[in-house]
Amino acid sequence: MPEPFFSVVIPTFNRAHLIGKTLDTFFQQTFFSFEIIVVDDGSTDNTDEVLAPYCMDSRVQYHKKKNEERGVARNYGARLAKGMYVNFFDSDDLAYPNHLEVAYGCTKKWNSPEVFHLGYDMRTPDGHRWVIKNNLPPTVNDQLINGNHLSCNGVFIRRDMAMQHPFSQDRSLSASEDYALWLHLAARFPLHCCNTITSTIIDHEARSVININFEKFILRMEKLQSILQSDETLMSRYHSDWPLFLSYRDIYIALHLGMAKFPKAVCLKYLWNSMKNNPSVIFSRRFYGALKNIVL
Repeated sequence: MPEPFFSVVIPTFNRAHLIGKTLDTFFQQTFFSFEIIVVDDGSTDNTDEVLAPYCMDSRVQYHKKKNEERGVARNYGARLAKGMYVNFFDSDDLAYPNHLEVAYGCTKKWNSPEVFHLGYDMRTPDGHRWVIKNNLPPTVNDQLINGNHLSCNGVFIRRDMAMQHPFSQDRSLSASEDYALWLHLAARFPLHCCNTITSTIIDHEARSVININFEKFILRMEKLQSILQSDETLMSRYHSDWPLFLSYRDIYIALHLGMAKFPKAVCLKYLWNSMKNNPSVIFSRRFYGALKNIVL
């Protein structure tokens, strides 16, 4: 078999009821040169049984390991990859049939770029589309400092770059390790964007922010700041925009605490911090979105 052009790395944990739908969408692709590497991060359900029929296809690999969170699982899969590009796809989301074909066209258009991103949407489990993300500029480097506008499913990293720039494996960063890597890469390479929508994020109950653990959530935000500040190249690139990062991070905290119905005083403290770091954020839609979730 010739080497695949794309390696799709799918980390999973206890999603036996969902991952089959994810894999089905890759067997409907209009571009055929790919492999799928499923990294089971210590599932205790019947994920192995669900995947057994899929593994009869030579393009699918299944590797089970102890639970160490997504950063470790993604890096594990990347080390096994044979493709020119690695796409880290979540095991509860879906690819549209054009996902890999559009990505292949981008590698030609941008002459084998280090990293690029494709458009995406978000849907409810019953299929209702409620978010469309296809309005990013041709390169998103400057915009990333004010929030994670990218879907992990839409990011393609050239394999040599994935080896040199892995995800953080700090467990306390889990759920923000992708944003940390996008900023790390954006400080070094053009991060190209194609706004053609090729995948969808399914907003199911397990993604709910209602049951936030306050201590873990705040620790994650602090760890994100610490990891970014330890990256000298990143801080040099974004030095003048750092107050903007801090401001939007605090809006993000306030929004999620508000959605999880934490006390208003706690949520408003983070909104106040966001204004202190960058007073202009009071004119942003995100500021008022967070405020609305807190007071209503």
